[in-house]
Amino acid sequence: MNHTPASRIAIIGAGPGGLTCARILQQHGITATIHDRDAGPDVRNQGGTLDLHADNGQIALREAGLLDEFFQLARPEGQEMRQMDPAGTILFHHVPEEGERFKPEIDRGQLRALLLNSLKPGTVRWGHTLQTISGPSEGPRQLHFTDGTTTEADLVIGADGAWSKVRRALSPAVPQYSGVSFLEAWFDDVDSRHPDIADLVGQGGAAAADGDRGLFAQRNSGDHIRVYVIQRVPADWIAASGLSPEDTDGIRALLLERYGHWSPRMRKLIADNDGLYVDRPIFALPVPHTWEHNPTMTLLGDAAHLMPPLGVGVNLAMLDACELALAIAQHGTVLDAIHAYEKTLLPRSTEMARLLDCAAEELLSTELPDFANH
Repeated sequence: MNHTPASRIAIIGAGPGGLTCARILQQHGITATIHDRDAGPDVRNQGGTLDLHADNGQIALREAGLLDEFFQLARPEGQEMRQMDPAGTILFHHVPEEGERFKPEIDRGQLRALLLNSLKPGTVRWGHTLQTISGPSEGPRQLHFTDGTTTEADLVIGADGAWSKVRRALSPAVPQYSGVSFLEAWFDDVDSRHPDIADLVGQGGAAAADGDRGLFAQRNSGDHIRVYVIQRVPADWIAASGLSPEDTDGIRALLLERYGHWSPRMRKLIADNDGLYVDRPIFALPVPHTWEHNPTMTLLGDAAHLMPPLGVGVNLAMLDACELALAIAQHGTVLDAIHAYEKTLLPRSTEMARLLDCAAEELLSTELPDFANH
């Protein structure tokens, strides 16, 4: 099967990985269609900030022809990092040097908009929630969507995240709860409304832990800060406490009790938030996660290697997308392209997943990380 313009490539998921893959394919004259379950690009908040590393995420952006535009949007000052104790004493402080661009921060929404705006009109088909995939393994594949529509594809790329529908057609693996849960809190207009928190967090990230619980605060653009309350709890801890996610006052009271020995200044990070908390239990795929080679389907990003959120997820997704797109452009058949891509993808993702296996627990440790290698 040639990767001629007539070959139909369907990418499931319009996250950074899927968008990067489509962009690089288009840079090489290859058409792909992205199907995404969202009704449109602005129907939900895309989440907080992330850092794009020079040795993976930035490589993909360079191949996509978007690196200069990225640096115009990115916040190099966001590379500042503070490690504190529960009293708020700074134990480690990294301030980026002038011109340091190894891993500048960018809001997820800004990155997604950068990628979306680089694509040809009509590349993304919104409101297309994949239900099932049918057809022979050698193709063509039929994609069945929940709105009753179907389409055919010669190659299906699963870029549809943690609970990937494409993965189900390749692998029986299911994400497992890590035992650690994040609870997200938002702070708006921080310099004027929350000056103590703005001063505590600085321009980048600030973390603290006591062995059983932790906090990670991160400045976003637009004078916002997001704080992640990190606990070793059951996945249903809110309901088990007799609360609901909408019960902000009840959750706040419970957190203030659990963090009662932390300093008043640090407790502001969990109690002075604007609006609801957002429950984010951390799931990961079993390690290693591999699948039998399939000539018409493959995976990238969290669909392929869901890991704890320790700064590698989007970077690896975009590197996967870059390598897959280049493999399609450089090989004579889709079959050869998938073989070449997975030959690199699977060992790399297995190695990284083993390094990060159970690493969510490290976020609760009182031992300082080896920042030179993290």
